Amino acid sequence: MSGDETIDGVPVTEAQIDAWAAEAEAGYDVGELKRRGRGRPGRASEPTQVVALRLTADELASIDERAAREGKSRSEVIRAAISATAA
Repeated sequence: MSGDETIDGVPVTEAQIDAWAAEAEAGYDVGELKRRGRGRPGRASEPTQVVALRLTADELASIDERAAREGKSRSEVIRAAISATAA
């Protein structure tokens, strides 16, 4: 491990990796895993789609700056911009 791996900004240690491996080797309760649900919760009453979008570094930086300024996620800023122009 190079030492650069993090989860939410917290470094991942060899001890943590060993603990995860031991947990996996012990096996998981499949019934419990299925009960948890799958994926992210929906954001609407109807199904949503993931859409790939190519942006330049400058466009992405602008979106991220606005998101930080407004305390929103990147996705929220993009959705708001689409809603404002698609109406």
